[in-house]
Amino acid sequence: MFTGIVEELGQVLAVEELENACRLRLSGPIVTEGAKHGDSIAVNGVCLTVAENASGEFTTDVMAETLKCSSLGLLRTGERVNLERPMRLGGRLGGHLVQGHVDGVGRILDRTTAKHWDMVKLSLPSRLARYVVEKGSVTVDGISLTVVQANLESFTVSVIPSTLGLTTLGFKQPGDHVNLEVDLVAKYIERQRVITTDERESHDW
Repeated sequence: MFTGIVEELGQVLAVEELENACRLRLSGPIVTEGAKHGDSIAVNGVCLTVAENASGEFTTDVMAETLKCSSLGLLRTGERVNLERPMRLGGRLGGHLVQGHVDGVGRILDRTTAKHWDMVKLSLPSRLARYVVEKGSVTVDGISLTVVQANLESFTVSVIPSTLGLTTLGFKQPGDHVNLEVDLVAKYIERQRVITTDERESHDW
């Protein structure tokens, strides 16, 4: 489990294409400190497992399903990525509960720069619209953000200077793809609603 508070900007050092998979080698001196084989690290919001770790770098394997559901397959050598280690049990929850299980891929549609913040508009897969509400939480490339406006096919977030300086949202531009994870609690509430409705209909005389 993660919190959506990015710890550092890592860099893609190598991308090895495999059959229905790929292997990434990434730099990340902060997140690799004390990390060992089998540990989890979120890369642009995707929970991945450390295969190898040495000298501030780590290697991770990305399976076909993850490539299909996220933007990791678009990564190229030299690109910067958001990195976060899992939250420690009993630690501070600085953002919100984030699983690292991407629900869909969006695109940056527009961004407006002001003196103290940037307003970023992103596309939203229509199937996820029910989980995104104004003032609610959403994860964009592993960053915990608050929704400003929510529409059926898009939403906006306001990004403060510290977030712009510490994450990929500081330099991503319209057209760039981002990983989206909607609020975990919202998904459970929706699931319960569906089950309750089905049960009610099955007993409808």
